[in-house]
Amino acid sequence: MRATENSYWMDSAPPRHAFPPLEGDLAADVVVVGAGIVGLCTARELNRAGRDVVVLEAGRIAAGVTGHTTGKLTSLHGLCYDRLSRRQGQNAATLYAEAQEEALRQVTRICGELGIDAHLETRPAYTYTRDIERVEEIHAEAAAASAAGLRAAVVTDTGLPYPVAAAVRVEDQLQFHPRRFLLGLVDDLVAHGVRLHESTRVTDLREGADCRLTLEGGGTVHARDVVQATQFPLRCHTTLLMRLSLSREFVVAAPVEERRAPYGMYVTSDHGTRSVRTAPLDQGRRLLIVAGETFEPGSEGAGDRLERLEEWARARLPGFADAPDVHRWAAEDVHTVDGMPCVGHEHPDTQHVYVATGFGGWGLSNGIAAARLLTAHLTGAPRPAWTELFDPRRRLPVREVPGVVRRQAAVAGHYLSGRRTGRRCTHMGCELGFNEAERTWECPCHGSRFGADGRVLQGPATRPLED
Repeated sequence: MRATENSYWMDSAPPRHAFPPLEGDLAADVVVVGAGIVGLCTARELNRAGRDVVVLEAGRIAAGVTGHTTGKLTSLHGLCYDRLSRRQGQNAATLYAEAQEEALRQVTRICGELGIDAHLETRPAYTYTRDIERVEEIHAEAAAASAAGLRAAVVTDTGLPYPVAAAVRVEDQLQFHPRRFLLGLVDDLVAHGVRLHESTRVTDLREGADCRLTLEGGGTVHARDVVQATQFPLRCHTTLLMRLSLSREFVVAAPVEERRAPYGMYVTSDHGTRSVRTAPLDQGRRLLIVAGETFEPGSEGAGDRLERLEEWARARLPGFADAPDVHRWAAEDVHTVDGMPCVGHEHPDTQHVYVATGFGGWGLSNGIAAARLLTAHLTGAPRPAWTELFDPRRRLPVREVPGVVRRQAAVAGHYLSGRRTGRRCTHMGCELGFNEAERTWECPCHGSRFGADGRVLQGPATRPLED
């Protein structure tokens, strides 16, 4: 089974602008590399703060990771609050919840202020299990989320068409059309004079009092500060690189009758992760969106995983099997060892280059929170209370060190190997794997992706594969 190249979000919201590639040299106060939710939200806030901003996008604006999400804006991120409160304390859990809730409020404010019709809907969010032996985990998560300030409770009635053993329910969460939201931001940026360039790949970044970015076409961009809003940073210090890992996840979506659509947003780690939500369509229908089957980029069996996910949806979600059309796509996530995002200076010696990465599958709310934090760094505005929690330079708790060791052992294995495909990533030489469902070469070490013809689809690689 083949995944489609575009997500439903991409197909249902065509671009309203086309921006030319940057040719020649340019200068700005701040260069934002990447035009997804982090890059565009950061550019807007910096523009409002009076900064001269340029946005550079290697592909098309709002067409990367953000354009291939499930579109959930929720503060409930699996079972994160119990883990966070046990490992880093109750205050850390509270600060994380504050960052997410503020992000939800920010989206509502922006949509209202700019008149963006992003199909914004308020829904409850659920983390559930069907395994009776995991009910205690649900109770612990609900208690931790409630202590962190969320309206959380344990329930067994979720609105899903099958029974669950227990679920955490959090009220007043959001879901939206992520690409409609981003295109609305683009309209606003254009109206306020922000310069945007598509098909403009940055191949080198050198920091200094005058930062210099080299472009694929040979031009140079000068800036006082640079924001790397590229999912996985183009330039990444070893101390940060060692903390990051990657995963991909498939998504299938099909129209169903509104009366058969579950009302909330749902996620479980059962069955290798399953995420369910719906989106508005027309004529009494809703789009039923199901994600799951998480896997390491380039690992074998991608087609089987996609088939397994669709079979699950057909078997358990009424109306899915009868749908005439099914959208299929995939998204990539970057994870950190301690589960917290990395937003700010990438290492102690950095002064003018900023990163935003490691959102662990929750890039919409964390991406909006990252924009606020990055803007505070760059403008000298008061920083949010959760700044240190997201600081890429933070010290890892001792208990997280084995995770770093395991991660580096896995990466070393990909470097030392060469017997499986023999193809090497042009970023740092990791052996690539072939994803037969998407017809792409993928790097399990740092997430670069290449088309079957060798062209770069996703960085941090900047050079195509050699024949």
